[in-house]
Amino acid sequence: MNLLDYLPFAPALVIPLVVIAFILITGLRILREYERAVVFQLGRFWKVKGPGLIVIIPILQQMQRVDIRTRVEDVPHQDIISRDNVLVKVNAVVYFRVIDAGKAVINVENYQAATSQLAQTTLRSVLGQHDLDDMLAERDSLNDRIRAILDEQTDAWGIKVANVELKHVDIDESMIRVIARQAEAERVRRAKIIEAEGEQQSAQKFLEAAEILGGRPEAMQLRYLATLTTIANERSNTIVFPFPGELASLFGSLADKPSAQAQATAPDSPAPVDDTPRPLV
Repeated sequence: MNLLDYLPFAPALVIPLVVIAFILITGLRILREYERAVVFQLGRFWKVKGPGLIVIIPILQQMQRVDIRTRVEDVPHQDIISRDNVLVKVNAVVYFRVIDAGKAVINVENYQAATSQLAQTTLRSVLGQHDLDDMLAERDSLNDRIRAILDEQTDAWGIKVANVELKHVDIDESMIRVIARQAEAERVRRAKIIEAEGEQQSAQKFLEAAEILGGRPEAMQLRYLATLTTIANERSNTIVFPFPGELASLFGSLADKPSAQAQATAPDSPAPVDDTPRPLV
């Protein structure tokens, strides 16, 4: 039997081979490690394929590639009025990625644009409930709160929000001067409080020292000598010698005694004579 005997069956073999070759040529797809293919069969969602080599049946199936790497979305400046009526401009950055390619393609038209718009509205609503001081001092807690809200609302889209960071909080120049004056006044207040606390502690220590020195007279004398030693070390020609208060009171009592004795021994003075002329009757 030669080759001519198979010629009547050649068309029946060629057609399946051509169809298989066409499917292999047009239906083979290679997906990278960070890509997934959402496959639709006759318009209905079928499955998610990838990564690696996949086969798509032409005409019957269509696919859409989805990148599952983490995306960085820059939220533009938003004009926000804080709870204490201060106008600020705040921008942020959002890190998110696709964890369910099927939901990201089916449930939302453009998941990246939808996430960006949702981040803008959430940023305004959350920061508008806080004071300016909270925006500047409690960024970590605000970032966590915004991230939790975004993650909860984008879960139906197959999106996982990994992190949210506030980048800049821009304030009007007039408000910057007001904040500077407020900070200066706060520093002055703290300085006065610290000075008053120092005076209070110093007075308490002086009181304790006076009680200790008052209990022992010789301790007071030693304190006098120590004061003299301190004065003598300085380059001065004047030496101030502390005078005991007991001697001053003793000298004062001795000076009062002669004056009291003189008043007791002095004779009574005669009554003054009235020399005023009187008119004649």
